[in-house]
Amino acid sequence: MRIISGFLFVVMALCSKAQKAENIIIITTDGLRWQELYKGMDSAIANNKKFHKGDSAYIYQHYWAATPEERRKKLMPFIWSTVSAKGQLYGNRTHNNKVNNANPYWFSYPGYSEIMTGYADTAINSNSYKPNPHVTLLEFLHQQPLYKNKVAAFGAWEAFDRILNEERCGFPVVSAYDTAAVPPLSSEQKMVNAMLKDSYKPWHEDECQDVFTHYAAFTHLKAKKPKVLYIAYGETDEWAHAGQYRSYLDAAHQVDAWIKQLWDYVQSDPAYRNKTAIFFTTDHGRGDVVKAEWTSHGNSIKDASEIWFAAVGAGIPAKGELKATQQFYQQQFAQTISKLLGVTYTAKHPIANAIKEVQQ
Repeated sequence: MRIISGFLFVVMALCSKAQKAENIIIITTDGLRWQELYKGMDSAIANNKKFHKGDSAYIYQHYWAATPEERRKKLMPFIWSTVSAKGQLYGNRTHNNKVNNANPYWFSYPGYSEIMTGYADTAINSNSYKPNPHVTLLEFLHQQPLYKNKVAAFGAWEAFDRILNEERCGFPVVSAYDTAAVPPLSSEQKMVNAMLKDSYKPWHEDECQDVFTHYAAFTHLKAKKPKVLYIAYGETDEWAHAGQYRSYLDAAHQVDAWIKQLWDYVQSDPAYRNKTAIFFTTDHGRGDVVKAEWTSHGNSIKDASEIWFAAVGAGIPAKGELKATQQFYQQQFAQTISKLLGVTYTAKHPIANAIKEVQQ
């Protein structure tokens, strides 16, 4: 009996270790600080007339609580219920658990390229940089037989056409005011296209509101059943730059609700249930030591390289919030995501090693 029990234990351990995700949803929300993710609403910012815009009562009503743990759960309830219980969260610097940009610039194009290529290329030094010369993880996966025509990306910002090199990559990149075009379109996809065309354009043609990016991605998920889906929300950064703390918090709260919607859907669909992982992160941090710098980022802002990531789903052990002293870098995300699928990402450019702790 002891031998049989021991054998079963070994088999179960090996099976658990071998488990991989069959599908992955990669999600970013631009410039969301680790301070809000882990500590919730910042009263020093909310109390500042310059940033609460006369809406401090609303901010306190919706997001204030006595402790950081309560505040963060009010801000992002799905993250601090399901993800914290079933997945992993990294980057709470209160516990010396650190995640940083490896690139030296600490703004969007370099950050997204670092996420998607596993390489902090110092030549990529502008948000107006040309189409990415490197083969991203998404493009690499699209080239593999298992993922051919099963990859798609949706981003609120027009630059994703260049970051992911839409002209070369071979999979749909729907950014800003692009409309879904992979036939046949479902009735839901056609409706999203029509609403996007008629929508208000607060940031002109550069970026659409997150609601359109979300529902374009969500309707594609339901209609086309991709195995690899990337969704890039942008309003957390836009409202932060505008110094509108209420809208910044509201945008983060809404992203949390959308992640829940995605999770509930994949867990209800036999094609995805218990076969799908979600990887959630950001492109850069923002100021905090000087509170007025929360609106800004870039390498002149001391805190702006401080980021975070979270993961939940197939192949990801439930570890909750990581509190060990650790240091990870954004350039490790691409190979980590690839390993979750049981694939080794290779390219002509250097690729940082995976974060092995995510799967152990």
